[in-house]
Amino acid sequence: MEAGTRVKSVKVTSVSELHDKFARAVSAVLADFRGLSVQELTDLRQQLREASLELAVVKNTLARLAVQKTAFEKLSSYLKGPTSITFSYSDTVAPAKVLSAYVKKQPKLGMRAGLFEGEVVHAEQIAEIADLPSRNVLLAQTLAAMQGPLAGLVGTLQGVLITFIGTLQAYHDKKAEG
Repeated sequence: MEAGTRVKSVKVTSVSELHDKFARAVSAVLADFRGLSVQELTDLRQQLREASLELAVVKNTLARLAVQKTAFEKLSSYLKGPTSITFSYSDTVAPAKVLSAYVKKQPKLGMRAGLFEGEVVHAEQIAEIADLPSRNVLLAQTLAAMQGPLAGLVGTLQGVLITFIGTLQAYHDKKAEG
Protein backbone atom coordinates (compact mmCIF):
# COMPACT_ATOMS: atom_id res chain seq x y z
CA MET A 1 0.00 0.00 0.00
CA GLU A 2 2.85 2.35 0.79
CA ALA A 3 4.36 1.92 -2.71
CA GLY A 4 1.01 2.84 -4.29
CA THR A 5 0.76 5.96 -2.14
CA ARG A 6 4.27 6.95 -3.13
CA VAL A 7 3.48 6.54 -6.86
CA LYS A 8 0.31 8.60 -6.45
CA SER A 9 2.29 11.29 -4.63
CA VAL A 10 4.84 11.41 -7.47
CA LYS A 11 2.04 11.71 -10.03
CA VAL A 12 0.32 14.50 -8.07
CA THR A 13 3.65 16.36 -7.88
CA SER A 14 4.26 15.83 -11.62
CA VAL A 15 0.80 17.14 -12.52
CA SER A 16 1.26 20.13 -10.22
CA GLU A 17 4.66 21.01 -11.74
CA LEU A 18 3.32 20.59 -15.27
CA HIS A 19 0.25 22.70 -14.44
CA ASP A 20 2.59 25.44 -13.17
CA LYS A 21 4.51 25.34 -16.48
CA PHE A 22 1.27 25.68 -18.44
CA ALA A 23 0.10 28.52 -16.20
CA ARG A 24 3.36 30.47 -16.68
CA ALA A 25 3.79 29.80 -20.42
CA VAL A 26 2.86 32.35 -23.09
CA SER A 27 2.97 29.68 -25.81
CA ALA A 28 3.58 25.98 -26.23
CA VAL A 29 4.05 23.50 -29.08
CA LEU A 30 3.21 19.80 -28.93
CA ALA A 31 5.38 17.45 -30.96
CA ASP A 32 5.80 13.75 -31.61
CA PHE A 33 9.42 12.79 -30.97
CA ARG A 34 9.17 9.17 -32.24
CA GLY A 35 12.22 8.23 -34.26
CA LEU A 36 14.58 10.70 -32.59
CA SER A 37 17.65 9.19 -30.99
CA VAL A 38 18.68 10.16 -27.47
CA GLN A 39 21.49 12.28 -28.96
CA GLU A 40 19.08 14.08 -31.33
CA LEU A 41 16.69 14.78 -28.45
CA THR A 42 19.61 16.07 -26.36
CA ASP A 43 20.67 18.36 -29.24
CA LEU A 44 17.10 19.65 -29.52
CA ARG A 45 16.94 20.33 -25.77
CA GLN A 46 20.20 22.29 -26.01
CA GLN A 47 18.94 24.43 -28.91
CA LEU A 48 15.73 25.12 -27.02
CA ARG A 49 17.60 25.99 -23.83
CA GLU A 50 19.77 28.48 -25.77
CA ALA A 51 16.53 30.20 -26.89
CA SER A 52 15.20 30.26 -23.28
CA LEU A 53 12.67 27.54 -24.02
CA GLU A 54 11.87 24.39 -22.08
CA LEU A 55 11.16 20.91 -23.43
CA ALA A 56 9.15 18.42 -21.39
CA VAL A 57 8.44 14.84 -22.39
CA VAL A 58 5.11 14.03 -20.77
CA LYS A 59 2.62 11.27 -20.15
CA ASN A 60 -0.58 12.29 -21.91
CA THR A 61 -2.89 11.36 -19.03
CA LEU A 62 -0.90 13.57 -16.65
CA ALA A 63 -0.71 16.37 -19.23
CA ARG A 64 -4.49 16.28 -19.71
CA LEU A 65 -4.91 16.77 -15.96
CA ALA A 66 -2.29 19.54 -15.91
CA VAL A 67 -3.86 21.65 -18.69
CA GLN A 68 -7.19 21.86 -16.91
CA LYS A 69 -8.14 25.41 -15.98
CA THR A 70 -5.38 26.92 -18.15
CA ALA A 71 -5.48 28.49 -21.60
CA PHE A 72 -3.80 25.34 -22.91
CA GLU A 73 -6.84 23.15 -22.17
CA LYS A 74 -7.69 23.56 -25.86
CA LEU A 75 -4.71 21.32 -26.69
CA SER A 76 -6.09 18.29 -24.82
CA SER A 77 -7.28 16.56 -27.99
CA TYR A 78 -3.70 16.62 -29.38
CA LEU A 79 -2.26 14.75 -26.39
CA LYS A 80 -1.94 11.35 -28.09
CA GLY A 81 1.08 9.15 -28.63
CA PRO A 82 4.61 10.08 -27.52
CA THR A 83 4.38 13.78 -26.69
CA SER A 84 6.90 16.49 -26.04
CA ILE A 85 5.85 20.00 -25.10
CA THR A 86 8.02 23.04 -25.76
CA PHE A 87 7.18 25.90 -23.41
CA SER A 88 7.99 29.57 -23.87
CA TYR A 89 7.66 31.90 -20.91
CA SER A 90 8.52 35.17 -22.69
CA ASP A 91 8.75 35.11 -26.51
CA THR A 92 5.49 33.88 -28.02
CA VAL A 93 6.88 32.76 -31.40
CA ALA A 94 10.24 31.38 -30.23
CA PRO A 95 9.04 27.74 -30.04
CA ALA A 96 7.74 27.93 -33.62
CA LYS A 97 11.02 29.38 -34.90
CA VAL A 98 13.35 26.94 -33.13
CA LEU A 99 11.26 23.82 -33.77
CA SER A 100 10.63 24.70 -37.44
CA ALA A 101 14.36 25.18 -37.97
CA TYR A 102 15.02 21.85 -36.26
CA VAL A 103 12.38 20.04 -38.37
CA LYS A 104 14.07 21.28 -41.56
CA LYS A 105 17.27 19.52 -40.46
CA GLN A 106 15.59 16.59 -38.70
CA PRO A 107 12.15 15.79 -40.20
CA LYS A 108 11.60 12.91 -37.74
CA LEU A 109 10.26 15.44 -35.21
CA GLY A 110 6.57 15.86 -35.98
CA MET A 111 4.91 19.02 -34.75
CA ARG A 112 1.23 18.45 -33.93
CA ALA A 113 -0.19 21.74 -32.73
CA GLY A 114 0.54 24.73 -30.57
CA LEU A 115 -1.15 27.50 -28.68
CA PHE A 116 -0.16 31.06 -29.52
CA GLU A 117 -1.96 34.01 -27.93
CA GLY A 118 -4.91 31.83 -26.95
CA GLU A 119 -5.40 30.30 -30.40
CA VAL A 120 -4.77 26.67 -31.35
CA VAL A 121 -2.44 26.52 -34.32
CA HIS A 122 -1.95 23.39 -36.45
CA ALA A 123 1.44 22.08 -37.58
CA GLU A 124 1.35 23.77 -41.03
CA GLN A 125 0.52 27.12 -39.46
CA ILE A 126 3.38 26.80 -36.95
CA ALA A 127 5.82 26.81 -39.87
CA GLU A 128 4.13 29.94 -41.23
CA ILE A 129 4.40 31.66 -37.84
CA ALA A 130 8.10 30.75 -37.76
CA ASP A 131 8.64 32.58 -41.06
CA LEU A 132 7.17 35.83 -39.74
CA PRO A 133 9.63 38.59 -38.85
CA SER A 134 10.16 39.27 -35.16
CA ARG A 135 7.87 41.63 -33.27
CA ASN A 136 10.51 44.38 -33.24
CA VAL A 137 10.98 44.13 -37.02
CA LEU A 138 7.22 44.31 -37.57
CA LEU A 139 6.97 47.37 -35.32
CA ALA A 140 9.84 49.05 -37.18
CA GLN A 141 8.18 48.32 -40.53
CA THR A 142 4.88 49.73 -39.28
CA LEU A 143 6.54 52.88 -38.00
CA ALA A 144 8.43 53.31 -41.28
CA ALA A 145 5.16 52.93 -43.22
CA MET A 146 3.53 55.57 -41.02
CA GLN A 147 6.54 57.87 -41.22
CA GLY A 148 6.59 57.98 -45.05
CA PRO A 149 3.32 59.90 -45.56
CA LEU A 150 4.10 62.19 -42.61
CA ALA A 151 7.50 63.06 -44.09
CA GLY A 152 5.79 63.80 -47.41
CA LEU A 153 3.27 66.09 -45.67
CA VAL A 154 6.06 67.92 -43.85
CA GLY A 155 7.92 68.39 -47.15
CA THR A 156 4.79 69.76 -48.85
CA LEU A 157 4.02 72.14 -45.99
CA GLN A 158 7.63 73.27 -45.91
CA GLY A 159 7.51 73.96 -49.67
CA VAL A 160 4.34 76.03 -49.25
CA LEU A 161 5.92 77.94 -46.35
CA ILE A 162 9.11 78.67 -48.34
CA THR A 163 7.02 79.90 -51.29
CA PHE A 164 4.96 82.12 -48.97
CA ILE A 165 8.10 83.55 -47.34
CA GLY A 166 9.61 84.15 -50.79
CA THR A 167 6.46 86.02 -51.84
CA LEU A 168 6.52 88.13 -48.66
CA GLN A 169 10.23 88.91 -49.21
CA ALA A 170 9.52 89.96 -52.82
CA TYR A 171 6.64 92.13 -51.66
CA HIS A 172 8.89 93.66 -48.97
CA ASP A 173 11.67 94.32 -51.48
CA LYS A 174 9.21 95.93 -53.92
CA LYS A 175 7.85 98.21 -51.15
CA ALA A 176 11.39 99.16 -50.12
CA GLU A 177 12.23 100.20 -53.71
CA GLY A 178 9.10 102.12 -54.31
